[in-house]
Amino acid sequence: MSEPMIPLSVAVLTVSDTRTEETDRSGQALVERLTAAGHRLAEKRIVPDDVYRIRAVVAAWIADPAIQVVLTTGGTGFTGRDSTPEAVSVLLDKRIEGFGELFRQLSWHEVGSSTVQSRCLGGLANATVVFCLPGSTGACRTGWDGILAEQLDSRHKPCNFANLVIPERGQHG
Repeated sequence: MSEPMIPLSVAVLTVSDTRTEETDRSGQALVERLTAAGHRLAEKRIVPDDVYRIRAVVAAWIADPAIQVVLTTGGTGFTGRDSTPEAVSVLLDKRIEGFGELFRQLSWHEVGSSTVQSRCLGGLANATVVFCLPGSTGACRTGWDGILAEQLDSRHKPCNFANLVIPERGQHG
């Protein structure tokens, strides 16, 4: 990788009815990984698991031209209040079907068949990539280390999502 990596502006949203900044290990794990990779943290927030509050925050970030990537953690399971996929999916212009599939394949090695309960998803909306990860810190590490670290690196070949959100790159660089 001879060319320099182009840092992206990333917003992180933790969806939880109980977590605070002090107890949000999953959101913090994402922040640590994205900054260690050379990206910039645009904003970090925690919102309750409420479809309209989640949607409002993600929609605002998608509309903000300064934010290129949105990462959410939490609310992707099957309990009564888990609503991140419902909140976010209607905002997407295109879904990244392979994201959830690959995440579950990687997660299989860590949690076995419980991975089928993950409704994580990815997509593209208004030149912003959005990835919704489960709320566990381990799942955030799996998603970042196994998929996002490469796909948000502008140098990764043959293609990556970074080059879709970098204005001067246009498509795949």
